[in-house]
Amino acid sequence: MRVVVAMSKKNKHVKNSPANHVSGDKSSVEAANQDKLCQKTQSDFVESKDIIADYNGYDYKKIFWEDGGREYEDAADRMAVRRLLPPAVEDFVDIAGGYGRLADEYLPRSQRATVFDYSQSELDQAKEIYHGRLLTKQGDIYDLPFADNSFDALIMVRATHHFSDMQKVSDGLYRILKPGGVAVVEVANKKTLPKMVRYLTKKSDVNPFDKEPSSLKDLNQNGFYNYHPKYIEEVFRKSGFKIEKVLSVSNFRSAKLKKTFGTKNLVRLEKAAQKALAPVRFAPSIYYRLVKE
Repeated sequence: MRVVVAMSKKNKHVKNSPANHVSGDKSSVEAANQDKLCQKTQSDFVESKDIIADYNGYDYKKIFWEDGGREYEDAADRMAVRRLLPPAVEDFVDIAGGYGRLADEYLPRSQRATVFDYSQSELDQAKEIYHGRLLTKQGDIYDLPFADNSFDALIMVRATHHFSDMQKVSDGLYRILKPGGVAVVEVANKKTLPKMVRYLTKKSDVNPFDKEPSSLKDLNQNGFYNYHPKYIEEVFRKSGFKIEKVLSVSNFRSAKLKKTFGTKNLVRLEKAAQKALAPVRFAPSIYYRLVKE
């Protein structure tokens, strides 16, 4: 899976488990319990720059996706990526792409494609799955090992919840894109409808209307960051990106809804909701199509 380094000098490794993936499905009770955990704001993140979230040896493909009951979320991600990616590019990179879960969506569009991640075990799995069709590159998200103006397009999906310094990440994405290049970036949303309800009913102390990033703290000593749409959009603009399109994704991420309606019916609803609900930005995942001007 995407394993990201937070500019570490200590090389401190943190072992992750399925419970760490807060962007995944969870019941309202579990969500409420997580919201009660200690919160951090952006001003506190400086103290956490030595954290490494290391997924080496963790079978993200099997544990989180294949055995995790996330067929709906996977379909929603793929739908958004197909809607936002250019139809054809020469050079493409999947940032924090792990084992290349979404490679089937971009390989047919790309002459050359690379998956970048911190976890070498995830990249080795990508090699086994795609062989020579997908290149791999290991490295640090805060110091991307690519030359300026290298790629025509990129994606970064289900990764921002690991990043304490989104401005530095965004600047790096901008740097490696060619002029006119497209970045499709998924952001873990702080201002979701369930979070607003919990806050307004005093079941959570996390204020989803506050633009500062929030973080669930002390899940195996590693925070998971959620970003307010206005905050993250300002980050992208500061990097130099033009926000060209926005989609609301995984709008029906709920164990109860999955059990009641089933994956196929939720995917049908998702198809209509991604564009229709984009203006309100209430979904767990907000997708952006960014263009390097």
